Amino acid sequence: MLTHPTLDKLRTLKCTGMAAALSEQMTLPDIDTLTFEERLGLLVDRELTERNNRRTSNRLRRARLKHQATLENIDYRHPRGLDKALMQSLATCQWVSDHLNILITGPTGVGKTWLACALAHSACRQGHTALYLRLPRLLQDLTIAKGDGRYPKLINTLARTQLLILDDWGLVKLTTEQRRDLLEILEDRHGARSTLATSQLPVEKWHAMIGDPTLADAILDRLVHNAYKINLKGDSMRKQKKPLTSMTPTES
Repeated sequence: MLTHPTLDKLRTLKCTGMAAALSEQMTLPDIDTLTFEERLGLLVDRELTERNNRRTSNRLRRARLKHQATLENIDYRHPRGLDKALMQSLATCQWVSDHLNILITGPTGVGKTWLACALAHSACRQGHTALYLRLPRLLQDLTIAKGDGRYPKLINTLARTQLLILDDWGLVKLTTEQRRDLLEILEDRHGARSTLATSQLPVEKWHAMIGDPTLADAILDRLVHNAYKINLKGDSMRKQKKPLTSMTPTES
């Protein structure tokens, strides 16, 4: 069998995983002990693994997460009221499949954004699309998009994303236009996609922050009532000193 032409054909077909696995098989002295079906199975498994890895990498790149955070690196030692059993349950990402939301509240520095990114990272690894956005910047971008014609495309992108992170919810009161934009986004997502919001404000103060009572009712109805609520407490985790030589992406 002419293995080199076969390798070239596999690369032409973009079966790089199979090509790499076949090259490795050619160097193994006892490879002939395996049957054809066994060797073929190993090639297919390698190709499937590489394709899944590429898809995961692409989802993570498009998610634009602020932190390279993972649920495995959550610090449960810091006293902030984080429920380990709940986080292990959320790690399955069934909440994303069920189109439920998560609301993470607490003072600055307790790891709200980090946890949000860790949950999104887990979702990307399990096949879901995600997108991290700071709500103040998103609302500004929506206003600009109306002027340059990008608004329909941007709204459609937000509607299609399976997990949308809205960080820094409630930093400032919303304008009439921003309230309507936010309702438009959440209306598209309600019952069809998952939204994760983080805020320094407790949920009971969100109604006043939104401003208009009627729109506030409509917005919160689509966000709060089908959501897991994680209320963090305690001092800022940024006060913890870490070795300058540490290479582990631990939570901060």
